[in-house]
Amino acid sequence: MKARINGISLSYEDVGSGPAVVLLHGFPLNRKMWNPQREALISAGFRLVTPDLRGFGESDAPEGSYTMSLLADDIVSLMDHLGVRQAVLGGMSMGGYVLFNLLERYRERASAACFITTRSTVDDDSVKWGRLALLETAEKYGSAVVAELSAPSLFANATVREKPGLVRGLCEMMVSADMRGVKGALMAMLERKDYTSLLGGFNLPSLVIGAEQDSTVRREDTRLLAEGLPDCEMCMIPGAGHMANLEQPSAFNECLLNFLGKIPAC
Repeated sequence: MKARINGISLSYEDVGSGPAVVLLHGFPLNRKMWNPQREALISAGFRLVTPDLRGFGESDAPEGSYTMSLLADDIVSLMDHLGVRQAVLGGMSMGGYVLFNLLERYRERASAACFITTRSTVDDDSVKWGRLALLETAEKYGSAVVAELSAPSLFANATVREKPGLVRGLCEMMVSADMRGVKGALMAMLERKDYTSLLGGFNLPSLVIGAEQDSTVRREDTRLLAEGLPDCEMCMIPGAGHMANLEQPSAFNECLLNFLGKIPAC
């Protein structure tokens, strides 16, 4: 499905019925990363909305730098288009950065928040240089090289060894990303805000999902996020790296559904 949102065509899937759950994908992926959660949430009585963020999947990828505010505005406008006044909002990695911005400016649109393998801090110098190097590589060689360089580090070592098909599938998703979206999103991540000092103001039920073998988000960052939120529970997924929802879908879904079952609006 597609909707005209903020001057672009935004692609999304809207399935199931019941309380709405909106999940935002990571970089440089698309809504298909949530396929392992689709049936679990529908069967549990939820309406699942999974958009392709601006620049990714089947959504338009305009030229220029993106911002987290722009990406958050797209999601709120999509909720308006779908008649979703309030939802449980979840974001993985880059999707989590969008979620922080959305909660700061549109707190009333969230009944609860799920922060998935993400962090409230900004990049340190080494990560910034890594993003700039990735941007230069992407501009020179395209998204296939970005996938080749990035995909293995997103999984636990055991996943890379034992589930090569899963790694290939993620690579294919990354290769399909439009270079305009890749460049725009990289700039948005480089310029994003540090929300650590603002976490205490996010006074809503929150879930932080980390992964025991995540090499992208450190455990101390996961703990910092969970401890900073005033009404939060934390779940660490064993045997998983950054792509915890794909690597260990049963454990991930159990954690997410247990949390959703405690939300009064759900």
